Amino acid sequence: MSKPDFLPFTRPTLDEATIQGVVEVLRSGWITSGPQVKAFEAAVSSMLGGRPVRAFNSGTGTMEVALRIMGVGPGDEVITTPLSWVATSNVVLAVGARPVFVDIDPVTRNIDLSRIEAAITPRTKALLPVDLAGLPVDRERLYAIARRHKLRVLEDAAQSFGSRYGGELVGAGGDLVSFSFHPNKNVTSIEGGCLVLNDGREAQLAEQYRLQGVVRSGFDGMEVEVAGGKFNLTDVAARVGLGQLPHLQAFNGRRTQLSQLYFREFAARDAAGSGLGLPMPDFTHSNWHMFQVMLPGERLTIPRAAVMEQMHAAGIGTGVHYPAIHLFALYRAQGWNPGDFPHAEYAGRNILTLPLFPSMQEADVTRVVETLMRILAAARR
Repeated sequence: MSKPDFLPFTRPTLDEATIQGVVEVLRSGWITSGPQVKAFEAAVSSMLGGRPVRAFNSGTGTMEVALRIMGVGPGDEVITTPLSWVATSNVVLAVGARPVFVDIDPVTRNIDLSRIEAAITPRTKALLPVDLAGLPVDRERLYAIARRHKLRVLEDAAQSFGSRYGGELVGAGGDLVSFSFHPNKNVTSIEGGCLVLNDGREAQLAEQYRLQGVVRSGFDGMEVEVAGGKFNLTDVAARVGLGQLPHLQAFNGRRTQLSQLYFREFAARDAAGSGLGLPMPDFTHSNWHMFQVMLPGERLTIPRAAVMEQMHAAGIGTGVHYPAIHLFALYRAQGWNPGDFPHAEYAGRNILTLPLFPSMQEADVTRVVETLMRILAAARR
């Protein structure tokens, strides 16, 4: 019997039309920022009701620029979650401000909105929530807090492109919204991201900050008013993004189907009885960017790394999204300590991302669940 192919935890789906479109861009000779970037921005803007959109070379660059547009800088504080990719807090440091962490809700795994107001100080300038695994933070409660305290909001929606809240797509409303199009996201532009803005003034500032602060006029006019960076998206990447956008609904629909199957397969094997924690079964709002389980670490004789190693040996890739940010050396040096955020720390030790991507087959889900449950049963205390 042949050994099954290795199943990664994610894999992008690129159609032939997109590949040929990239070839055409390469042959055109215009491969850096140009007409494809403008077309990509327009397409995303159209999806989000016409809001201004500017494309960037990463979802990290979008957030740094967003904070600069908001005027966040030295002496300011930004409240965020400790359970995210470290870029979420690194961009706060990049503008000279201080990230202030608030523990997560163990059910949604998003920032616990009930804890935010206790963390607000006179130095707080903005809120920076994250839609972990594509599940949107409760926008109604979030913006009620922001309004009460006159705070800006930067939505780290890197994982929730195509998710919905209040009947509309994430990004169609709200303050500044940042998306990522990294290869592990629901749609990709290879590397890239976009920032959704409120008006033309903010859009112009975003353009300045993403390319050295330069403003051009006429054939030879150039002015620099702000210290920008190098965050522009290439036309090659934008063409990939343009090819992906028409498939977003189908991609997310398939992710939802596979996630529903995960729940059925785990229920059939009494995952709850084993102590395995499943994600919140939200099939109305989430785009199911990731399917993450919580290992019952206290009931196992082996650590998570050993579980992952055994999964890999069985031909199945897994991931960790994410270690608790405040426990990294960089953030411990700023005064954060183990025990500060117990829910995020528990997740950081035990969360495990399972394979989920549109080209997966139903048999793949069954194989993942059977393998994981077999490993956990053998390692039970």
